[in-house]
Amino acid sequence: MTKLTRYICVVFLFLLLVAIRGFEDELFYDPYLKFFENDYLYMDSPRREIAKLVLNTTLRFVLNSAISLGLLYLIFNDKNIIKFSTIIYVTAYILLMIPFLYFVINPRQEDYYMFFNVRRFLIQPIGLILLLPAFYYHKLNR
Repeated sequence: MTKLTRYICVVFLFLLLVAIRGFEDELFYDPYLKFFENDYLYMDSPRREIAKLVLNTTLRFVLNSAISLGLLYLIFNDKNIIKFSTIIYVTAYILLMIPFLYFVINPRQEDYYMFFNVRRFLIQPIGLILLLPAFYYHKLNR
C-alpha cells in the first residue's frame, strides 16, 4: 500500500469516527445523550429500554473499536499491536459493561457522574486516544 493510499484511508477512518459522533442521535438509541447535556446531577434518570440501550451501546463500541483498530494498523502496520489492542478492547468492554449495567438498572443521583464517565469510555473512541500515543512512544523506544 502506498503512503498516499494509507493517508487517505487514515483520513477516511478518522472521518468515520467523526460521523459516528456527529450522527449519534440518528444512529443509536441512547436516552442519556440528552440527559447528560442538561443539569443531570439534579434530574431523575430518563425512561429507557435496557436491552435496546445495551445493544446500541455495544454496537457503537464495536464500530468505534473496529475503526480504531483499522487506524492503528494503518499507522503502525504491526499485527502484534492489533492483537494486543484487540485484547485491550475486549477486556475494557467486559470490565466497563458491568458497572454500565449496574448504573442503568439501579439509577441513583449520587452515581450519575460515575455513570457518565463509564458510559463515555463505552461510546467514545477513548481507547484510540490512549493507545495511539502509547504505541508511538513504544515504537520510538525500540
